[in-house]
Amino acid sequence: MIRRFLLVSSALAIGGVLAACSDSGKTPAAGAGGAGAAQQAAAVGVITLKKGDFPVTTILPGRAEAFQTADIRPQVSGLIRDITFREGGEVKKGDVLYQIEDAPYVAAVAQARAAIAKAEASVPSAQSNFDRYQRLVGSGATQIELETARTNLLQAQAEVESAKAALSAAEIDLDHTKIVAPFDGVIDQTAYNVGNVVSANQTTALTTVRQLDPAYILLTESSTNLLRLRSAIADGEIKGTRGNDAFRLILENGKEYGEKGTLDMSKSVVSETTGTFTIRVRFPNPERIILPGMYVRATLELGSENGFALPQLATSRNANGELSAQFVSADGKVENRIFENASPSNNAWLVTEGVNDGDQLIVSGLQSITAGMPVKPTEMKINDKGIVVPVAPPAAAGDAQKPAAK
Repeated sequence: MIRRFLLVSSALAIGGVLAACSDSGKTPAAGAGGAGAAQQAAAVGVITLKKGDFPVTTILPGRAEAFQTADIRPQVSGLIRDITFREGGEVKKGDVLYQIEDAPYVAAVAQARAAIAKAEASVPSAQSNFDRYQRLVGSGATQIELETARTNLLQAQAEVESAKAALSAAEIDLDHTKIVAPFDGVIDQTAYNVGNVVSANQTTALTTVRQLDPAYILLTESSTNLLRLRSAIADGEIKGTRGNDAFRLILENGKEYGEKGTLDMSKSVVSETTGTFTIRVRFPNPERIILPGMYVRATLELGSENGFALPQLATSRNANGELSAQFVSADGKVENRIFENASPSNNAWLVTEGVNDGDQLIVSGLQSITAGMPVKPTEMKINDKGIVVPVAPPAAAGDAQKPAAK
């Protein structure tokens, strides 16, 4: 009996010790949780938005084409005697590109001139015979003889004209032995060499000349924007239709082209397969930077609108395709805003609702924040290259008065 009592007492004592240890272990854990509840504010860069007038733009993909392209083919047959151009170089209108052996054509010209002389020699005799029968008709010459003399005279005169036409054709063929550049441009490599024989109007071109200044850019736009674009053209909102440059070009390397383009032509038929239509824009290309075949993007101003410009680098699209951006709320936390209506404006989105003057848009540090998270904003700006950089703090008055260090 005593032994059983001692065992029960020992068990109760051990249980009390374990409970005390358990209670003492809970206290520090609760304290640690309270310390973690105070979330540290993340550093972010912001820009302060201000309402104003911004251009409404559209960005169109396109491809470059030469202003003029000519495949050079011979118009007479013969052997190539000389090639006078440098492959890949520039040529001027009228420059001789190929010289075809011209000896046979020189001979043909001489032969045609001899034929003219022969035909002209028979004209005086036929004229004299006709005049004689004309005097004698009715008094020794019949009407039939007179008509025969007239026919002979006309045939002699016709042979002269035929010989002259043959001479003109021979001279044209002789001129065509010199193959010249049809306009100023850049020439490709030659497909034929000296000593090769070519044929008149053959299907294979000798080479190709392209005029690169100015250059054409063929842009494609969806049919959904066709009516809006046409309305802007009709209203004169696209400045290029009134003689001013309205198109700006972004090259394949992402840099903006230094020259601006004007609207040259828009196709009036929408493609049944792609649902797009074509716009042709003309760009000056004095430095030959734009080359045929280049893929480019063109920005076109369709007017202006009063609102707020949200840089594209600070925005994203949610699963529904809606534009969203992160702002700093009044209590210093991240606030996600959705914009149903937004228009492109160069490298920004133009919105008219959901933003007020002085709102701070988060432009850097976006990867490390979530909605409702406290943040510590730093004023930033976006430079001309589209890079977010800190705003330089204004120089203090005392610093400006300090003498320069010696």
